[in-house]
Amino acid sequence: MGGESVTRFEISIPSRIVFGLGAASEIPGVVRSLGRRAFLLTGSRPGCHGEIEAKIREACDEVAVFSSPGEPDVEAVRAGVAAVRMAGAEVVVAIGGGSVMDLGKAIGALARTGFPVETYLEGVGAGSAIEAAGIPCVAVPTTSGTGAEATRNAVIGVSSHRVKVSLRSPWVLPRVAVVDPTLTVGMPPDLTATTGLDALTQLIESFVCARFNPITDVWCAEGLRRVSHSLRTAHHDGGNLESRADLSLASHLSGLALANAGLGAVHGLAGPLGGMYPIAHGAVCAALLPSVMEANLLALRSRSPMHPALGRYETIARLLTGDPRARAEDGIAWVRALREPFGLGSLAELGVVAAEFPEIVRKASMASSMKANPIGLTQEELSSILEAAWI
Repeated sequence: MGGESVTRFEISIPSRIVFGLGAASEIPGVVRSLGRRAFLLTGSRPGCHGEIEAKIREACDEVAVFSSPGEPDVEAVRAGVAAVRMAGAEVVVAIGGGSVMDLGKAIGALARTGFPVETYLEGVGAGSAIEAAGIPCVAVPTTSGTGAEATRNAVIGVSSHRVKVSLRSPWVLPRVAVVDPTLTVGMPPDLTATTGLDALTQLIESFVCARFNPITDVWCAEGLRRVSHSLRTAHHDGGNLESRADLSLASHLSGLALANAGLGAVHGLAGPLGGMYPIAHGAVCAALLPSVMEANLLALRSRSPMHPALGRYETIARLLTGDPRARAEDGIAWVRALREPFGLGSLAELGVVAAEFPEIVRKASMASSMKANPIGLTQEELSSILEAAWI
């Protein structure tokens, strides 16, 4: 990292970030400061945040409740936008995992536009810019992995194309993020593992990507330290608040980093895979991450041996292992070893069909995340990654 030149960069973060144990108590006041009519978006268990909902109702004149049981797709966005307009809502409150927050961000951003969501989607739509602010979104994560409360994109499924793509705009960024680690205590071990590995992937990819900068470097390094110390503990003991706080912060930092630097080939491949198969995003990242790290190292060493990402992979290894002498390969080995006790499957075990590799590669080659990978990967290299992760 030392000696690297500093190029132009831009930082966008929520206007306000409230982090800490018990931070959820501030949600009603935050919401009330943004509007009297609230649109409360929850996940598959709409009643599980009853106490927070009751406090929001006390603080606001009107509260409309909308639940989304699955991952956001075009149809869910359409329904949500229609519902928020009918409610005359002034603020969206999204409480849940990354899917709920992405849907809430999309609904808020599109609430005042005159065009359908497809107009603004990357890749499958016109990719038009959202020209003005919608209604503000307050994002409250109940998992620790996506960092969606800090990003200016929302991942939307498009079933007609069997792909997930981004609705991306500065107007998608939540106005306020409220991150209370106590809300993640109820996460089951398998969800703790997959979301934690999503955060780990985002931190690694943002740290080595083509658009890293000094600010995101700090966020990534701190997040990697916290994941390395806490993910196994939180998986084993879900009530350990110290580990939960570490993972919540690491997840939030990963969201800040990816929003202001970029990602890479793991997420470039994960978009098509998530659109083609009903598998958890974090499980896909866990299957792909070691193989992508290995492929990037080989490509960098053979085609760009002076690339700064090579040194950054060594820094990642030292942050993860705690060994100041660790090499890049030690970081890959650490990631592979981390997956084992979680019982996470290969792509084959997740149901991915090898015959569809060419289609996955074709779609991944067009993904926005792929553009930030530290080095351009050939279709053959992308196929090799899938083959290695499939076994």
